[in-house]
Amino acid sequence: MNDIPAFPRPHSGEKQYAQEGMTLRDYFAAKAMQSMIINLNLRPNTHSVEIVGMDIGAISYWIADAMMKAREAWA
Repeated sequence: MNDIPAFPRPHSGEKQYAQEGMTLRDYFAAKAMQSMIINLNLRPNTHSVEIVGMDIGAISYWIADAMMKAREAWA
């Protein structure tokens, strides 16, 4: 479930894709992270950026996993 490529390029040889690209889970997490970061007022070079960044990363993958489950349920 987590290794579905987000932007694969078709290949005519043995491999299914010429370039796997990032996983769909990574893409969903990046989108979730992007929207969370845009809504924060963080200044660079502060401890809060580091701490919040770790939390945002974990939350982003939690959201991505929920999106993957929802996607599977609708397939």
